[in-house]
Amino acid sequence: MAARPIMTTISSHSPLRLAVVGHTNTGKTSLLRTLTRNPHFGEISNRPGTTRHVEGARLLINAHTAIELYDTPGMEDSMALLEYIDGTLVDKDERLDGPDQIQRFLDSPESQGRFEQEARVLRALLECHAGLYVIDSRDPVLAKHKDELHLLARCGHPIMPVLNFTDTSDQRPDEWRHAMARLGLHVTVEFDTVAPALDGETQLYDKLALLVGSGAGLLHALRQNVVEQRWQRREDAIMLIAEMVIDIAAWRSTTPSDEDAMVAATRYLRSTVRQREHLCVQALLRRYNFDSTTFPAHQLPLQGERWQMDLFHPEALKDMGIHVTKGLAAGAMAGATIDALAAGVTLGTGTLIGAAAGGIWQGADKWGKRLYGRLRGFQELSVDETVIRLLIVRQLALLDALDRRGHAAQDPIMLVTDESSDAETTSPPTGTDYRHGRLPDIITSARAHPQWSALSESYTPGRAREQAIRTLAQALGATSPAAVQPDPAPTDSGTTPSHSDSSPSDTAS
Repeated sequence: MAARPIMTTISSHSPLRLAVVGHTNTGKTSLLRTLTRNPHFGEISNRPGTTRHVEGARLLINAHTAIELYDTPGMEDSMALLEYIDGTLVDKDERLDGPDQIQRFLDSPESQGRFEQEARVLRALLECHAGLYVIDSRDPVLAKHKDELHLLARCGHPIMPVLNFTDTSDQRPDEWRHAMARLGLHVTVEFDTVAPALDGETQLYDKLALLVGSGAGLLHALRQNVVEQRWQRREDAIMLIAEMVIDIAAWRSTTPSDEDAMVAATRYLRSTVRQREHLCVQALLRRYNFDSTTFPAHQLPLQGERWQMDLFHPEALKDMGIHVTKGLAAGAMAGATIDALAAGVTLGTGTLIGAAAGGIWQGADKWGKRLYGRLRGFQELSVDETVIRLLIVRQLALLDALDRRGHAAQDPIMLVTDESSDAETTSPPTGTDYRHGRLPDIITSARAHPQWSALSESYTPGRAREQAIRTLAQALGATSPAAVQPDPAPTDSGTTPSHSDSSPSDTAS
């Protein structure tokens, strides 16, 4: 009889090693992709036996390895292996316990031949602290699954069933939980690797912590890190959206008033806005570690460009330095002043010069070129409010989809279309419905500050623009149910969570 293997232990400085095990095509590699946020880990296919070797990935906290995950091949012939061990390798009189039985099998010639795949799985589990048994919850519970679990249990390490593909209509979670309980596995977790729940990953680590004893501290620290990173990703994403909206809302393009020039300028405006949205989409995908295939390019339908100048905007008047007499309504005074200046061109430039010299138009130095161009027959184009709404709704819908998307998902994101509208819109997140509700006031303010737009030739970065972006981000972030704050979790490891995403640092075969 071979010597009994040394059982693995967990110290405060060593990573927790987990073997991801299960039947063929249940989503083991998919689980690794989603937990590591790496859509390129391993190979995913509907063909059986896609994973033929043990591959590893690491989850880090503060640049230190917290968990090592090992993706194993699918078990394909557990019934025959169980019969081989019980009927051929083990004499009932020897009374070998489970780990000794598995070690005897691994020392046998059959572990290099007929049962080579199963040997790789069992050897990996023996060398780990626990196993995650991945189940396709759409499958019926069969005898082969029970035999797999009997074999895995003989390795002497905790096993936690993970119910995959639970976001489908044909799932059987109750059937599986009942079957697991009859096998003595009372701690299970639902974790859909394609569309995981927002708290799915934290639930997985919480339940696993119940099984691994001294490794619970690492899992609590990782859990907290996951929550913080989810919050940080969303905060960063909201800032990206807010920056795009400010760029587009503040931007304006000057053009002669003849028809050909207006048509060309409109095309340029539409192209520029579409490109700016595309850059925002790409930045969101990168922040969530997805590539462009996740959300194929969608052409943004632009309708309702605004052709008039925004010189009548109260914020613009304030910035131009118009002072209103106490006895007059601000709106009436401002309108009358601008109307008088515009009419002055037909009467002679002396009216305009006199108004500026008299202090009514104290912002003439800053706004003189815009006003002069307007009076010479030029027009300014800016993006209509309906397009701003559409941009916000689309980006928030994409953000919510990314929040709920596992890195094992293969199908591209398709935003829900509102068929009642001519333009492509999406169902709004819980909170303010920006398709119809009031837009944040800072967007209105941005209309009067073309220098805030990075699309403008007069772009002037500064604190005012940065504050506008932060203000808008705060308003947009309050609309989404997916926005989360770090929540407290017990920890006894003394580990400080990292501020970088947990990700695989290497692959081992």
